[in-house]
Amino acid sequence: MLAHSSDSLLSSYDFVLPEALIAQEPARVRDGSRLLVAPQRGGPWTDSRFDEIGTLLEPGDLLVVNDTRVLPARLTCRRRTGGGVRLLALQPDGAGWRCMVKPSARISEGEQVQIIRRGTDDRGPDITIGPRDASGARLVTCDHDLMTVMKEWGEMPLPPYIDRSDGPDIADDARYQTVFATHDGAVAAPTAGLHFTEAILGELEGRGVGHASVTLHVGAGTFAPVRVDALDGHAMHEERYAVPAVTARRVQDTLEAGSRVVCVGTTSARALESWHRAGRPTDGAMRRTCLFLRPGDPPQLPFGLLTNFHLPKSTLLVLVASLLGRERTLALYEHAVCERYRFFSYGDACLFL
Repeated sequence: MLAHSSDSLLSSYDFVLPEALIAQEPARVRDGSRLLVAPQRGGPWTDSRFDEIGTLLEPGDLLVVNDTRVLPARLTCRRRTGGGVRLLALQPDGAGWRCMVKPSARISEGEQVQIIRRGTDDRGPDITIGPRDASGARLVTCDHDLMTVMKEWGEMPLPPYIDRSDGPDIADDARYQTVFATHDGAVAAPTAGLHFTEAILGELEGRGVGHASVTLHVGAGTFAPVRVDALDGHAMHEERYAVPAVTARRVQDTLEAGSRVVCVGTTSARALESWHRAGRPTDGAMRRTCLFLRPGDPPQLPFGLLTNFHLPKSTLLVLVASLLGRERTLALYEHAVCERYRFFSYGDACLFL
C-alpha cells in the first residue's frame, strides 16, 4: 500500500466549526461583511472589512468574477397519490432536464407529477419523471419550456445548511444572486461575488482596478461530500465554463504588465485555471472542467483569490490550501473561528494576495 503525505489526505483538512458560525442570513448590507486578508507567501494576516477592499488592491489589478445566474431550480410537486416530491433541476439534457428527485426510489419511470406552489393551492403544469442516470439524477420532461416553468414556479436553491423551513424568502431571491449575474445556469451562487455592490465596483474602477467576467455554472456537486480519504482518488464533479475573448485578453495584458489577477471565488479560479491549462483559447466557447486544485496540483496561473470560508474536509478548503499550504490554511481558519467570522454562503470573506 502506498503511503500518503498529510497534504494528500482529506482527513488532514478537518477543523472544529461551531454551528453558530454558519451564517443563516446575509449581512445587513451586501458590502458589510468582514474580510480576513492574508498574503499567499507567508506573513501576518489582518482583520478588515469588505467595504475597505479598495484600499487593499492596486491600480492595474484585475478582478475576475463569475457572471453565472442562479436559477430558481427547486420545484415542489405532488403525486397523484397526494405524496410530495421535491426536484432540483441540474442542467438541460436534450428535450428535458437532469434533476435530483426526492423521493426518487418510489417514483417509477414515466410517472407524472404536478408542480405546486409551496403553501398555496396553486397548481402548475405536469412533468414526467424519466430514467435514472449513473449519478442518480432523473431525466425530467414537460410539455412547457422547463426554464420558463422554473422562473414562474421555482424557488431559489439555498444550500442545505441554510435553514428555511418555509422555503426561501423574498430577501433570498435578491441576496443569493450577485450583481454580476447575467447567464442563467447555476444551481448554487458563486458566493464570493455576493459581497460586491455597484458602488464598490465604481469605487474600484475609480482607483484603477477593473473587473472582467467568466462564466462557470455552479452545479449541485459543489455540495457533494468527498467519499475517499486519498485526494488523488476523488473524482471532481464536472461543470460548464467559458472565458470570453475580452476576458482572455485582459487577463493576459494584466499579467504581462506585472499587475495582479484576483479571482472572485473558487468558481472563477477553477474556470480561469482550466482555461489556462487548455492553452488560453480566445474563442470564448463553453467548455467542461472537472479540475480539482489541491496541494500537489496547485494553480499554474498566478492569481490572488477572494473567497468565503468553507466546510471542513471539502474540495473548496483543499483548493485554498493549494494556494496557501495546508498548515497555513488551517491556522488561518483557526483564527477565523476564534474571531467568530461567519462561514459559508452568507458568511464573511477572505482575500489572499
